[in-house]
Amino acid sequence: MSRRVVRQSKFRHVFGQPVKADQMYEDIRVSKVTWDSSFCAVNPKFVAIIVESGGGGAFMVLPLAKTGRVDKNHPLVTGHTAPVLDIDWCPHNDNVIASASEDTTVMVWQIPDYVPTRNITEPIVTLEGHSKRVGIITWHPTARNVLLSAGGDNLLILWDVGTGEVLLTLDDMHGDLIYNVGWNRTGSLLVTTCKDKHVRIIDPRKQQVVTEKVKPHEGARPIRAIFMADGKIFTTGFSKMSERQLALWDLKNFEEPIALQEMDTSNGVLLPFYDPDSSIVYLCGKGDSSIRYFEITAEAPYVHYLSTYSSKEPQRGMGFMPKRGLDVSKCEIARFFKLHERKCEPIVMTVPRKSDLFQDDLYPDTPGPEPALEAAEWLAGKDAAPILVSLRDGYTPVKNRELKVTRKNILDKPPVGPCRSHSTCDANFSRPSLEDLLEEIRSLRHTVQAQEKRISDLENKLCKFTNGTA
Repeated sequence: MSRRVVRQSKFRHVFGQPVKADQMYEDIRVSKVTWDSSFCAVNPKFVAIIVESGGGGAFMVLPLAKTGRVDKNHPLVTGHTAPVLDIDWCPHNDNVIASASEDTTVMVWQIPDYVPTRNITEPIVTLEGHSKRVGIITWHPTARNVLLSAGGDNLLILWDVGTGEVLLTLDDMHGDLIYNVGWNRTGSLLVTTCKDKHVRIIDPRKQQVVTEKVKPHEGARPIRAIFMADGKIFTTGFSKMSERQLALWDLKNFEEPIALQEMDTSNGVLLPFYDPDSSIVYLCGKGDSSIRYFEITAEAPYVHYLSTYSSKEPQRGMGFMPKRGLDVSKCEIARFFKLHERKCEPIVMTVPRKSDLFQDDLYPDTPGPEPALEAAEWLAGKDAAPILVSLRDGYTPVKNRELKVTRKNILDKPPVGPCRSHSTCDANFSRPSLEDLLEEIRSLRHTVQAQEKRISDLENKLCKFTNGTA
């Protein structure tokens, strides 16, 4: 008799477990918008969830520790005039989050470490460049303040959030609605999927499609694609018979997948979440009640099914914690934030180990919060891998770092002294008066910013005072 050889892997016994009821976030009216984004974004400080709101679009931000029932008057982030479709935390500043909306704008917000007493309505910067709704946003993995947005106008726009300006506009590349966009590990290439059934690899700085694959999956339903750490492409889609599929592609030969697996006939789009440190891909379908996970290896058959986390309730969306936000003392290798209709339920993925010591093999150095490049360096053609940090002693989030937006102004000139005589001003209105006005606007803007900071400081003190007396 021949014995079946079991593949050796330290991740073979990974299991998922929901947290206890008192560690969930209850009484949240999760958005009902029909859009295939994850509706949830998490980092080591906060969980953000797109919620229902009358007369515009909103999302809620909760400190991770604020579990249990959420107060019905909990402040929201409410600047958009139409539903919010996507949110994404900045990888280099845990207090900065971007939101994209049906109102055609992208907004970037500074979230304070304390819970504010009223809604946050003023973004740090509003990015206006799309003519139709913006459904996708994703930050550059290694360059500071670089944000990508994709809209219903089939445009990709790269922004420098630090100046509020457009860095690059990628048009004439997509003939139809863009389904998803992903960066490679260094941020030198993009992968996009589109309603025209093409998967495209794009060099954004050269503004050209490097290579593309038509119909990687034969079915009509949306495709998703992400980069692996080694440059391969992982896709999910549907067969002609509407079976859900996953595939792995090597860009050296984009004609045929190096791995293809069929799963089931459910109609929910599979959202892939990838952990490059463990080389595990987790697949979460909207409307599914399970999370399947697979290990990706360098040798055939490349994609190895590990297990499935199953529950009774379907998921409305899913957040995925960055590695630096995990509890290394409990051998936690992933944490999901599953959205239900009225709550958010963290699900912890663990590798069973008997030892209490730090497990080096489970936690290689992982991308930290420091950017490797400035926006201008990246735009000029420089690439850099993420700056890594060790998780040996756990990770402590840094304090609130303020994002400063410095807008360039083509009218800016050396300041001119204030005008003393009204008659002279009126007579010379054409030139000096314009500079005077700009100077006055700058002065007023500084005053307003100083007052806003003062208000924020006072709110902070008030919050500490009320927390102390509670």
